[in-house]
Amino acid sequence: MPAFAEHSETHSFTTSDGSLAYRDTGEGQPLVLLHAGFFDHGMWDDQIRAFAPHYRVIAPDARGHGASSNATRPFRPADDLAALLRRLDVGPAVLVGVSMGGGTAVDAALEHPELVRAVVVSGVGTSEPYFEDPWSLEVLGEQNRALAAGDIEGWLDGHVRFAAGPHRSPADVDADLAHRLRAMASRTISKHTAGEPDYRVPVPQTWRRAASIDVPVLAINGALDVSDHLAMAERLVHAVPDGRAVSVENTAHFPNMERPAEFNAVLADFLETAL
Repeated sequence: MPAFAEHSETHSFTTSDGSLAYRDTGEGQPLVLLHAGFFDHGMWDDQIRAFAPHYRVIAPDARGHGASSNATRPFRPADDLAALLRRLDVGPAVLVGVSMGGGTAVDAALEHPELVRAVVVSGVGTSEPYFEDPWSLEVLGEQNRALAAGDIEGWLDGHVRFAAGPHRSPADVDADLAHRLRAMASRTISKHTAGEPDYRVPVPQTWRRAASIDVPVLAINGALDVSDHLAMAERLVHAVPDGRAVSVENTAHFPNMERPAEFNAVLADFLETAL
């Protein structure tokens, strides 16, 4: 049995608005893995396996995702993350986030800087994304229409399209990866009902404030991702005092899942300098 699996069960803690689930395994410097929207900490299985023998790896399910409770009142994901880290008495930590999770990592660096040692994002800039590429607008529009019509399978198709990116067909995405993405998103969407309020409260002026982030920031982008995601990540790393971007070839929006060996190698090199 690999060492990382000895204490790798999912835990939860009670907040004033339900419970939040997280995985906590390994020992050493804290490495926090923040999943993309509609997924859960299972998207980090390959990274937990690789890094838990060397770091304390903490992988939460965001509120309303995975095994965490749905919100019944306004909240900020970065505040949930800060509450978890303080409860575990860890930090400052390296925060690694894909898509929505990357936005949460940046928010935490802005709102709770004492808890953050470095930030790694993938396919995102801040928690205030914007979309201009016709391909992005097409896929997002199709997802919104499918969800409004109750077509969950059509909505799930959109996640696989983002995994492929604009330069490949969904058929080019490995069948196991597509299944994992669809299964996670299906579990999360099944927790919610049509017309349910979105209680998330945005962190204000993240782009303007990004220059105040004084810890190292790395963007690990899939080279085949849509131009919007790549441009936002590039904008972030150029806005902060210490930022850089690296591309992983032959992958799009989920490089940590599609090309885990390459993603892990880039992250491992960064951790050696950031910690």
